[in-house]
Amino acid sequence: MIDQFRKYTPLNILLLSVVGVLLCLGVFTHLPEGLTPVFFEPAISNFTGKLYQGAVSPELNAVITLALTIVQALLINQVVNTANLVGRPSFLAALMYLALASLILPFLVLSPILICNFLSIWMLSKLLSLYRRTEIKPLMFDLGMIVALGSLVYFPFIVMLLLLWGALIIFRPFDWREWLAAFIGFITIYFLLGVLYFWLDQLDTFYRIWLPLTHPFPTSVHIEMYDYLVLVPVILILVLFLFTLRQNFFKSVVHIRKSFQLLFCMLLLTVPSFYLNAELAVNHFLLCVPPIAIYMAYYFNYATKRWFYESVFALLLLTSIYFQFF
Repeated sequence: MIDQFRKYTPLNILLLSVVGVLLCLGVFTHLPEGLTPVFFEPAISNFTGKLYQGAVSPELNAVITLALTIVQALLINQVVNTANLVGRPSFLAALMYLALASLILPFLVLSPILICNFLSIWMLSKLLSLYRRTEIKPLMFDLGMIVALGSLVYFPFIVMLLLLWGALIIFRPFDWREWLAAFIGFITIYFLLGVLYFWLDQLDTFYRIWLPLTHPFPTSVHIEMYDYLVLVPVILILVLFLFTLRQNFFKSVVHIRKSFQLLFCMLLLTVPSFYLNAELAVNHFLLCVPPIAIYMAYYFNYATKRWFYESVFALLLLTSIYFQFF
């Protein structure tokens, strides 16, 4: 399968859809009754209201999630190929993204995190272009607005503001105007939202939007045992990626090196940001999928022993499917 997705051919779009269907079959046998998706944080749902019970059936919920995940896989694949992050055009990034986004059952239902991954991919495409631009203040303003919009969908997405500043450290010499542009773009959205709350005489409600920032950092997260076990193949592939990256790191152009540092910064921020979510749901870690998918695509692009890398990927798929059903 890996060899097929190393090719940059439209046939892989069809094959990707088939793999996606196979990976989500388990969710149809474990769909909870009365599954009601939540699309927005209270900052928006205070105005729009929440979906009523049965607005989206559990089956339709899973189908929509699969469709959105496949679209995201194709989008991140385009970003990776445009930035030439893995050496040559392929569909490996799309395959890795789909495999990771289907890893556990909580990933396979509609959630704000799934919507935010569209914004994460959009941000990555813009951040990876910083190195080639001379004037980036308008771009940083736009990125700040994207982060603010994402935090209205899923509040922990607010940590991406730090990612913008991290990208400036990695790609650019220091310019306080570029740093300020990102922050101004961010506060613009919340300023307009605050004006709306003021007009509706709900300023007290607006202040409560920021309460997650006061949450104490939790010392533990409840995760089922099988969620730990499905991570074993992922950790194995990441270890193999590190060995591969070590061999090729200084052979790569500077932009590629900096891009992998940016992805690490993204991963480093998204993992601990779960504490900003009062429910501490495991699907928060869906935010970690884009950078990890690119790391895994890099390894599989450079792996040479076919029997080994095909076996490792098969282990990942089989582990995911097994724990979905059992």
